[in-house]
Amino acid sequence: MFNKTGPGLSSRGVLWGLCILLLYTSPLCCFANFSQAKELVYKIKEGLPSGTLIGSMGSDLHLDLSLDPHVLFNLPQKKPSDQYVTLNSTTGQLFTSGNEIDRETLCPDSSEYNQGCVLSLDVFVLPQQYFQLVKVKILVEDVNDNRPRFPTGEIRVSVPENTQVNARFAVEQSATDPDLGFHGVQTYWLVNDFGVFTLDVEENEGGELTPFLIVTDELDRERQEEYITDIIAEDGGLPPLLGTATLRIIITDVNDNCPQFTESQVNVTLYGNTTKGKHLSRLHAFDPDQGANAVISYAYSDRVPREARALFHLDRITGVIKLAGQINTATGKFYKLTVLANGPGCVPAVATVTVHVIRVASGPPVIMPRYIAAEKDGVVTMKESEPPFSPIAFFTVSNTDQRGQGTECLLEGSGPFRLTPYKRLKNEYLLETTEPLDHEQRQDYELTVVLRNPRGLAIKTFVKILVLDENDNAPVFKQSLYEVSVEENNPPNSFLTQLQATDQDSEARGEVIYTLGSDAPSIFLLERLTGVLTVSTSLDREEKQTYRFMVRAVDRGTPRRESIATVVITVLDRNDNSPRFINKDFTFFVPENFPGFGEIGVLSVTDADAGENGWVALSIVNGSDIFVIDAGRGALRARTPLDREQQGTYYLWIEAVDGGEPSLSCLTVVTVLLLDVNDNPPVVLFPQSNQSYMLVLPSTLPGTSITEVYAVDKDTGMNAVIAYSIIKRKGGEPGSFDIDPDTGNITLKRELSDRGLYSLLVKVSDHGQPEPLHSTVLVNLFVNETVSNESYIQSLLTGEEAEIQMEEKQWYVGKLTERPGREDLFPCQPLLIALSVTCLGLFCIAVTLTAYICCKKLKKWRKCQMKRLEVEMPLKVNGDDADRKRTEISNI
Repeated sequence: MFNKTGPGLSSRGVLWGLCILLLYTSPLCCFANFSQAKELVYKIKEGLPSGTLIGSMGSDLHLDLSLDPHVLFNLPQKKPSDQYVTLNSTTGQLFTSGNEIDRETLCPDSSEYNQGCVLSLDVFVLPQQYFQLVKVKILVEDVNDNRPRFPTGEIRVSVPENTQVNARFAVEQSATDPDLGFHGVQTYWLVNDFGVFTLDVEENEGGELTPFLIVTDELDRERQEEYITDIIAEDGGLPPLLGTATLRIIITDVNDNCPQFTESQVNVTLYGNTTKGKHLSRLHAFDPDQGANAVISYAYSDRVPREARALFHLDRITGVIKLAGQINTATGKFYKLTVLANGPGCVPAVATVTVHVIRVASGPPVIMPRYIAAEKDGVVTMKESEPPFSPIAFFTVSNTDQRGQGTECLLEGSGPFRLTPYKRLKNEYLLETTEPLDHEQRQDYELTVVLRNPRGLAIKTFVKILVLDENDNAPVFKQSLYEVSVEENNPPNSFLTQLQATDQDSEARGEVIYTLGSDAPSIFLLERLTGVLTVSTSLDREEKQTYRFMVRAVDRGTPRRESIATVVITVLDRNDNSPRFINKDFTFFVPENFPGFGEIGVLSVTDADAGENGWVALSIVNGSDIFVIDAGRGALRARTPLDREQQGTYYLWIEAVDGGEPSLSCLTVVTVLLLDVNDNPPVVLFPQSNQSYMLVLPSTLPGTSITEVYAVDKDTGMNAVIAYSIIKRKGGEPGSFDIDPDTGNITLKRELSDRGLYSLLVKVSDHGQPEPLHSTVLVNLFVNETVSNESYIQSLLTGEEAEIQMEEKQWYVGKLTERPGREDLFPCQPLLIALSVTCLGLFCIAVTLTAYICCKKLKKWRKCQMKRLEVEMPLKVNGDDADRKRTEISNI
C-alpha cells in the first residue's frame, strides 16, 4: 500500500488506509456486509472486439445507483486477468479491453472435459457504507478460430514395393488444433490418391484421430519410386478450416528374387531302431539373384517343437538333415518338420519334411492330437474368414500294429468338418473344414474323434471349435431407396425421415454410423447414430423441386464396411406464388374496323406454382361487354368491329386468378389503341350547296381573297390532311381565279373584264392510303355590280349544276375504269396491317399536325364569315328584295 520510492503515501494508499479505518470504526452491521462476498458469473466467446459489454454488475446486484453518495465500483488489485477487461466505476459495467481474449493463450491447459477457461476478478463496491466484495467469474467459450496444423510442412512415409493390398501405414505426424470438441480435427483426406492409395482415420481411446495410409493397388518401385500429394486436415467448424502438409510417399526397394525349394514336400520313413547320425535327407533351395542377395540359410520354423529340433539336426548351410538322437522303439511318432530357406530381405521359402517312425505296437491304441489352428485347453479358435479345407489338427494313432489293419478312425458331430487319412499315410488323420464358417449362423461346434480297433475298443477325443467373428458383413439398409415428400416453406430443422440399417456382425463391428454422401447439399443434416435426417432451412419448390443424394451406413469394424442408399426428397407445391403477367402493362395497336372476334393480342401470364396452384384464369374487370378473352390461349378479342371515330382508345383491367386454395391473383392494364383507316371522305362545310353563289364586283383588284372552301375529315393523320384543287372551270375568262391547295382560299388572279357567272368545280381530297378519298363542290361567282335578275341567275345555276354533275359522273366512271382496283394495288390483308404498323411511328406527329390545321382553318373560316357580313351590309339599303337575294347568296 505504501510507495516504496518515497516516504509519502500514494493516493491509492491513502484511499486504502481510509477504507481500513472506516472498517474498524463502522457499525457491526457494515462489517457483516464486508464478510459476505457475492459471486457473479458471465459467459462470453473468445475474440470479441474491444468495448463489448460483458455484464452490468450494478443491475445484476440490484443496487440503487441513485443513492447519495454514489455507489462506486473498483478493481482493488491488478491481476493478469485484469488486462482483458475494463470497468465503469459508476455503473459497474464490464467491457472487453483492447487486449483480445484468446482462450488458447489464456488457458493453454484447458480442455472440454474440465470446467473450461475462467477469468476471475475481485471487485469492491464503495464507499464504506455500501461495501461489498464481488467475485466475478468470466467463462470464456471456445470458437473455431484456429485451423489444424501439421508439425512439419512435409511428411514422409516409406512403403515397400511388395506391400500387400489393404496394408495400412500410420501417418504419425498428425495435425493438431488448439480448438475444443467439434472445432478440433475431425477428418483427413488426400488431394490426389493416384489410384493406388486411400486414407482412413482411426480414433483412439483418448479421442485423438490418426490417419492411416492404405495401399489399394500393387506397387512397383521400378515404375514409380515416389508419390507426392497434399494431406488435408479438416476441423468441424462452419465453415470448416483446413490444414495442409505435403505427403511424400517413398516406395522402398526389396529383393525381388527370393529362395525357392526344388522340392517343397519330402517324406522320410524311419524305424525305431535307426542309429544316431543317420543321413535322412538334404534340402536344396536356389535363388536366381547373385552375390549377397543369393545367400541362403536353412532353419526350422518356430512351429517345429524343440524336441523335434533336438532329434533331427539341420545344417543351416548345406540343408542336410541327420538323426541327432536315439529313437525310442516303444514310442514311435510322426514328425512334421517345417524348414525355411531364408534370403536377405525375402519372405522365407517353406518346405515340409515328414518323418514317419515305424515301431512295433505295444499296449492299447492312443490318439495324439497336434493342433494347427490356435488352441488353448482343448478349445480351437478359428476365424470365419478361413477358406474351405483349412486344416485344424493332425491326429496320430499310435500303438497299432505295423499294418494298422482293423483300426478305424471316425468323426462324430455336425458341422462343415471332415477327418481323412493324410495322403495315404498310416495312422495319420487330418481334421479340416469343408465349407467356410459363418459366425452369424453358428458360433461353436463340438466334435468327437473316435478310434476303434479290431477288438472293439473305442477311444474318444473331444474337440471344441469356436468361430471368431470378423467384420465380413456390411451394414444393410432396410430399403435401398428412401422417397420423402415435404411441403415447401417448411420450418427450419424439420424432420424428414429416419434411416435404418442393420449389421449382423457383433460388438463394435455391428455398430452402424450414418453419413451423408458427397453429393448431398449442405442444407441436409444426418444424425450419425440415430439416422434421423433433417433439413436446416425452408425449401422452395420453385427454386428446386427434387433433391437426390446418397447416404452411407458405415460400421466400426476393421477394415470398415459400408453400404449405400439413395434418398429422393420431393418438395410439394403450395400456393405461395401469385400469377404474374410477363409485362407490367400491355399495349395493342389495332386498325379500326378490325373484324369481330379477331385476335387483338395475347396476354402472357405465368405462375411458378404447379398443378391447380399454377392454373391461371383470366377475366376482364371492365369492358367485358365490348371485349372477351379466349380462355385457352389468353387471346384478347373484340365482340364487334371497332370504330376509331367513335372511340380511339380503350383501357381494360385484366385479372389473373390461379386455382389454389385460397386463390391468389394479380392485375394488369391493357391499352387498346385503334389505328386510323382512311374510311371517311372529306366533308365540305362551306359552300353549303352547289346552288349558292357570291357576288363579285368587277372592280375587285387582283390578289383579293374572294371566298374560301372549308372541309373537314373525321380521320386522323395523313388520312385527314386535305388538299384543294380546281378540276373544272366554266364561264368567264379562264384562269381568273385560283385556289390555295392547303387552305382552300380562292383569290382573284387577274382583272375581271367579262361579267356573268363563273363556276369552279373544286375537288377536296385527303392524303389517305392506300387510296385517297375525295369530295367535290361547285363554287359559283357572279361578276356584276349588282344582282338585277335573281331568277335568271337561279336558272343558270340549275343548268350549270346538272351539267357539272353529268361530267363529274362521267369523269368518275372513267377514273374507275382506268385506275386499277383496290385488290390489284393491295393484294392481301397482311400488307394493309404492315402499312398500318408503319404509320404508327407518325401517329403522334400526325395528331399534332391535325390539331394545328384545324385551328388554322377555324380562324380562316371566322375571317371569311366576317368578310361575308361586310359584303351583305351594303345590299340592305336596296329594300326587302335585296335582303331576300342577299340571304340566298349567303348560302355559299
